[in-house]
Amino acid sequence: MELQISTFADQTDFGVAENVIPLCELAKGFEEAGEFEQAAETLKPFWKNLGERPSTDGLATEAKAELLLRSGALTGWLGSGKQLSGAQELAKDLISESATLFTGLGLNEKVAEARVDLAICYWREGALDEARVTLRHVLDSLGDQKSEQWLRAVLNIAIVEKVATREIEALKIYREAAPQFDLSTNHALKGKFHNSHATLLKTLGLAESREDYLDTALVEFTAASFHFEQAGHKRFQGRVENNVGFLFASIGRFDDAQGCEDTRAQAYMLEGKYSDAARVAASAVRNLTQGGEQSLLAEALTTQGRALARSSNFVAARASLDQAIDVSQRAGDPDRGGIAAVSAIEELSTQLNPAVVHEYYRTAEVLLAKSQNRGLKIRLGECARKVLSTDLAPVEQAPGDQSFLADGFSLDAEVLRYEGNLIRQALEASGGSVTRAARMLGVTHQGLAFILNGRHNNLLSIRTPVKRRRKSIIRYH
Repeated sequence: MELQISTFADQTDFGVAENVIPLCELAKGFEEAGEFEQAAETLKPFWKNLGERPSTDGLATEAKAELLLRSGALTGWLGSGKQLSGAQELAKDLISESATLFTGLGLNEKVAEARVDLAICYWREGALDEARVTLRHVLDSLGDQKSEQWLRAVLNIAIVEKVATREIEALKIYREAAPQFDLSTNHALKGKFHNSHATLLKTLGLAESREDYLDTALVEFTAASFHFEQAGHKRFQGRVENNVGFLFASIGRFDDAQGCEDTRAQAYMLEGKYSDAARVAASAVRNLTQGGEQSLLAEALTTQGRALARSSNFVAARASLDQAIDVSQRAGDPDRGGIAAVSAIEELSTQLNPAVVHEYYRTAEVLLAKSQNRGLKIRLGECARKVLSTDLAPVEQAPGDQSFLADGFSLDAEVLRYEGNLIRQALEASGGSVTRAARMLGVTHQGLAFILNGRHNNLLSIRTPVKRRRKSIIRYH
């Protein structure tokens, strides 16, 4: 069924406190369907503007907690889509306050719901370790109770592992959790599970040429489409069509390739129609820039960059690929950033200064350091051979006093030294906290972690120790 807001839109007593919980339930329905703007509009009587705290004066504790949770979750989603500075911090504050109130009321399922939403905020920031810890705490608190929030926690743990390029671990989680999702009556949640599982299978199947994974992915996409249809979530149905379309295009079944603009652009690329691909990809970028799916935007920018390069528009191609790298790192999605950097080497290496090509390789190497995607590792190896086979031209000095450019001077080494000094200062000022240091440097937690583990691992001793992971994520008793 489709969600309607008319239940409350015609009323004039919006300020009546007893309307809060029904309005929050309605907003939650829109939120689950991906209709975040409409969800926020539903809460207008008590929450006027994004970035502000909702009005909770005079509300009972449960109503106050519910309003804080909904406004907090929506602040996270909308803030991510609009790239609003400080949105995730505000979202975390609102959600954490709601969790405290629900704890006092003894509403354990609502506490779990709030903590899952809190973990999603951490994930958006790229703080994947914090997201994992928070989600495992939810599972521990619920114990043997395989409730809806238990399912949400498991689904988001799998998503976090995929984003962290721990794809084998993510696949294990999907397989272990599948029987529990089969028992659920929540079509929207089941649709998200099947679509996420299918997307992972598609990625692994294409990377490893595993036909069994690709066949299973199509089955999972079909199940996702069915459940989204049952839930009345047309936006998510469209997203499934996009994924299926790209899968068909990737295996050469172009007539079956349906879906949204980025899928059509990638299909055009596979057919060699680069001008058409660039045109459609540009439209996809424009549309996704307004949405909250930053990983999809990075993918569309990469497609656009590759298409522009093959259309000989090299300057615009590099700009698109650089933006894709930046968006991916801010979204905490290293694989997509690594793909963009690899694409820059593959498509533009003959057009760029060798030193620039080397910097793209170093970026790709850092971003893909923990990737379990075999196909990406092969592409990275090919890029390494391309970089190593390129003779670096000597630096031509311009007229003037350049005595500081002594023999053996290296711009890369100087930049690396300067970057390391800045990171050292930030870590020392933050007491070793990577999260706070990243905030001071204007990067994500995950982005700074990649830099530390990659080109500045000599600074790892300054950071606070990472919490040790337990071996088992899902435990059955």
